[in-house]
Amino acid sequence: MRSVVEIARLTFLEARMRKMLWAIVLLGIAFLALYAIGFHLIYADLRGHITGGAAQLLEPTNFFVLAGLYAINFLVVMLAVLTSVDTIAGEIASGAIQTIVTKPLRRWHVVAGKWLGLALMLAVFTTVMCAALMLIVKLEADYTARNPVEAVGLIVLEGLVVLTLSILGGTRLSTLTNGVVVFMLYGLAFIAGWIEQIGSMMRSEAAVNIGIIVSLLMPSEAMWKRAAYLLQPPFLRELGLDATPFGAASAPSEAMVVYAILYTALALFLAVKEFSRRDL
Repeated sequence: MRSVVEIARLTFLEARMRKMLWAIVLLGIAFLALYAIGFHLIYADLRGHITGGAAQLLEPTNFFVLAGLYAINFLVVMLAVLTSVDTIAGEIASGAIQTIVTKPLRRWHVVAGKWLGLALMLAVFTTVMCAALMLIVKLEADYTARNPVEAVGLIVLEGLVVLTLSILGGTRLSTLTNGVVVFMLYGLAFIAGWIEQIGSMMRSEAAVNIGIIVSLLMPSEAMWKRAAYLLQPPFLRELGLDATPFGAASAPSEAMVVYAILYTALALFLAVKEFSRRDL
């Protein structure tokens, strides 16, 4: 286990040496600053036009919370791919991996250590960004989204699904091919999520089933849909105001969350197995 932790530490150091961590921090701060300015201006304008009291501000405020978190969710997915797509495939192509595996380390230590380092970095980024955005809204509008802990946890899980799949692909595919495959799978899941949501609103069982089947192939988007559903106040669903571009008219079940966890664990197991069998 000590070897896995050491590889995770080296993964952090490598990200810092490549100035990746600084880029993540600075761009994250820029995003939050832009969101804070934009939300302040929009919310001030809303208060000037809506005369029905704080209750009428809840729906637009929730909309902007979901919009901001959806943007963070997208950044998390991009970060998961861009930080991991080259971590094994690139080192195999350059021959750098041989300087690691020739040492008294088992191959599974390398895969597990890199996954752990990148997963921790991704989890910290997601948690800090989501918490900061919700704090901005709280200070400006005195609004707290429902189930914030569960929602952030689901966004983290979505990132881990994509991250692990990217690491798995890197054990067999080139960097470019791996990136294309992962992004295409994410795109399929994104479209399937929309098909399922529209099918739910139109009561089309066939459309819903198509969305569910594709979600089993790539459960990333399902995690965001459930997170969005948990964040929305129940009265919006009762009034039919939950069908927004960033919300969810229906939520994937808790069974899908369990499936996503098992999916991630299986992908990591296969990554370890494939890397152990690969001729370097």
